[in-house]
Amino acid sequence: MATEQRQQPGWNPVSRLLDWMENLSEESYAYLLLTPAFAVLTAIALWPLWRTFRISLLEDTLFGPAQTGGFVGLENYVTVLTNQNPLLSRPLIDLTGATPFFRQALLVTIAFAVISVLFETLIGFGQAYIMAKEYRGRRWVRVAIILPWAIPIVIQGMLFFLLFNPSVGFLSDPLQAIGLFEANPLTNSMNSFVIITVADIWKTSAFMALLILAGMQSVDKSLYDVAEVAGASPWQRFRHITLPLIFPALMVAMLFRTIDAMRIYGIIEASGVGCGTVPSLSCLVVDTMFGVTQAYAAAATVAFLTAIIIALVIVGYLVALKLSPRGSYQ
Repeated sequence: MATEQRQQPGWNPVSRLLDWMENLSEESYAYLLLTPAFAVLTAIALWPLWRTFRISLLEDTLFGPAQTGGFVGLENYVTVLTNQNPLLSRPLIDLTGATPFFRQALLVTIAFAVISVLFETLIGFGQAYIMAKEYRGRRWVRVAIILPWAIPIVIQGMLFFLLFNPSVGFLSDPLQAIGLFEANPLTNSMNSFVIITVADIWKTSAFMALLILAGMQSVDKSLYDVAEVAGASPWQRFRHITLPLIFPALMVAMLFRTIDAMRIYGIIEASGVGCGTVPSLSCLVVDTMFGVTQAYAAAATVAFLTAIIIALVIVGYLVALKLSPRGSYQ
């Protein structure tokens, strides 16, 4: 029947396809045009993830670096989560007592992400309000706010290293004198954690401010005029107008920053703190893969577990955005 239909003079697959495309809704047509880009991005994102998962199912061999043996299934995941892998020989600073290395790194990563994103959001709100106001010299104020975000992470790390280095820094002695820091804060786990958290907040608050500012500028200004005439206070205008209307943009900004914070690595090494002092999940992957043992399967296991944790964080944000009053963008 299909052969007879193709032989009919009025049947043309190209014209049938064009007719089908013309009958699509605008939303379906837009998704159709984006399909090739989605396919390429999916392949680029999923292929390394699939390869990492495959390597995590293999056995690390003790007979040479960067070698993997036969298939062992989920055994690597059990040994990583229970701290029983003999190839992971580099010790990490134990922040919570007798805690397995993966849980140490997970604890540090989550604590860093929560604290940094919280303060970056609060400071970003303040910076966004400052940049949104009309006043003389606003251009230079915007430049001053955005400047830390433009500084490369290596220079950022060097700045904080010089600030808190006992021999050359001017902040180490005063903080030690009032009992906040130890003699060498760059070698103390808790002091170093505070340093890298402050360094990250200092640099990336501007990123949050820019996204929040974009959300603020999309709000209809007449709503504020009506609320002011009705006698609403600044807090009431913020609570009932600004916050609900910019909530989707705020959640997207927090999502981006949380994902970035969960992958913290560069500032730890660039500031001279080192992964041995403040371990993170990314530190654990790098140390396991490029350390003395070069345990590729174990490193792939930690990397895939990190990807799962980040995916759960993304799902949590998307659910919160969907459940919000304006989460559907309608």
